[in-house]
Amino acid sequence: MGIRAGPAAPTKSRSTPWVSLAGSGKGSGMDAITLLKNDHKTVERLFKEFEKAEKAGDDKTKSSVVGSIIEELSVHAAIEEQEFYPAVRQAVPTVKDEVLEGLEEHHIVKWTLSELDGMDPGDERFDAKVTVLIESVRHHVEEEEEDLFPQVRKALGRKRLGEIGDAMEELKKTAPTRPHPRAPDTPPANVATNKASGVLDRARTGAKRGAAKAKDKAKNKTETAKEKAETAKKKAEAGKAKGRAKVKAKAKA
Repeated sequence: MGIRAGPAAPTKSRSTPWVSLAGSGKGSGMDAITLLKNDHKTVERLFKEFEKAEKAGDDKTKSSVVGSIIEELSVHAAIEEQEFYPAVRQAVPTVKDEVLEGLEEHHIVKWTLSELDGMDPGDERFDAKVTVLIESVRHHVEEEEEDLFPQVRKALGRKRLGEIGDAMEELKKTAPTRPHPRAPDTPPANVATNKASGVLDRARTGAKRGAAKAKDKAKNKTETAKEKAETAKKKAEAGKAKGRAKVKAKAKA
């Protein structure tokens, strides 16, 4: 069963040069491949959480986990497309086909993520859509880690991978956190669109979390008021019962 792909992402003329954000100095942080593998591990943990929640029929957890999957994969795809893939194509021409296939797989995944974004976990297509997404991403990860990454590590070496890793780590701070399947996925066009989308996505996420926090606060306030009212009611009833008992006792006396 395949994933329905949307319109092809816009492309940019090859005549426009791509300029890497990676500096010429020694990378000080995690190398690019290790960073991407760590992202893969994070997403795989989320996949397992979803599968567990699906078996338990826990819609609330499924919705929360899918929200995290959307954010993790959106950021991951953006930094890989903007920095890693272009650097790899420049330095290792022999992996051109693998990179192009990776871009197409990203494109399909982003369409599925955009369909899941905001979908009710009770929708009959929700679980099926997430299952197909998981299968697609696991296939993509397997191909990268077993075929592409070893070739890239051999060709680029530790220093250059460190530089790319630093650039990718920096990009994570501003990368889009929602899927944008219609946006360009290659530099230089995606550099500007990723920056703009990242600002809007983070604003949207902040507003959404703020609204959820306010809703929870109002709910807690209402529950507290109900509890206080119930306690007062019980005290009043206890007081009345005590009064009736005293009246009966006096009547008997």
